[in-house]
Amino acid sequence: MDKDDTILAASTMYYLQDMKMEAIAAHLHMSRSTVSRMLKEARETGLVEITLRPAPTRAPEVGRRISQRFGVETSVAPVNDSASTQERLEQVAITTARMVTGWFDSDMVLGVAWGTTLAAIAKHLSKKPTRGSSIVQLNGAANNRTFGVDYIGSLISRFGSAFDARVHLFPVPAFFDYAATREAMWHERSVARVLDVQRRVDIALFSIGALTGEVPSHVYSAGYLEPEDIETLDAEGVVGDVCTVFLRADGTYEDLSLNQRATGPTPKELKRIPRRVCAVAGDNKVEPLIAALHAGIITHLILDEQTASGVVAALDRTPTR
Repeated sequence: MDKDDTILAASTMYYLQDMKMEAIAAHLHMSRSTVSRMLKEARETGLVEITLRPAPTRAPEVGRRISQRFGVETSVAPVNDSASTQERLEQVAITTARMVTGWFDSDMVLGVAWGTTLAAIAKHLSKKPTRGSSIVQLNGAANNRTFGVDYIGSLISRFGSAFDARVHLFPVPAFFDYAATREAMWHERSVARVLDVQRRVDIALFSIGALTGEVPSHVYSAGYLEPEDIETLDAEGVVGDVCTVFLRADGTYEDLSLNQRATGPTPKELKRIPRRVCAVAGDNKVEPLIAALHAGIITHLILDEQTASGVVAALDRTPTR
């Protein structure tokens, strides 16, 4: 067998018969490295052509439509129509972790909310050492059942470890029992110090909270709200929250009673942050996400293809504001 015939034989066994290089080498009485060189030559000479045929995706189009409607930078993670909510969340988490790692650098402050989506993002962070940087918790985590230290401390620490950054926890409840208590605590030096770090945030990272769904938002599933609170939210037309600040479908929030007791930054306060990154996955997040977009909270949106398609479909059913 001459060289061309040998290359053809090796290529046939490798690409059509799915044989391993070691098996091909044994069959042709040559080394594995020689087989590797032959396969490379087959590709370079055109004997073997590799063609990728990606599955049809709506991702670019739905992302473009959301960007045009709301003036946000939108990244849509393609997923199969059969993907579960958890699989969709993982794709969004992987994409978000990669993008935030690229944006965050030395002498910057990253503000991080907490919840199911943020916990998923934290698991996929890559190591990127920085100098003089900080991670600050954006909203309180304690409730009447737990201080939330283990949960939120672990989440925020993952970000701190990934970037070699100083961590600033926010030692307050998610919701105070009384608005007056919140007002008083904001003057305490230990709390005021963290609030000062929050005001210097360069990048805010958060998700959207939804009252229902296959993967419920942590604030609604972990005892942060009493049954009467849920009833109040429903009566006031609330569809979800951002950083435990509640929103109606049109993005309004100022007069909602529970927001007077919430410890997260309001949409007005979030808007002072240059880059506001929202990661979302799940059909139940469509309506609250649209509310957040109407509120102008988001500058960079990362979501899965199915959620993005749901947003576009919902917008098509309602008139332009």
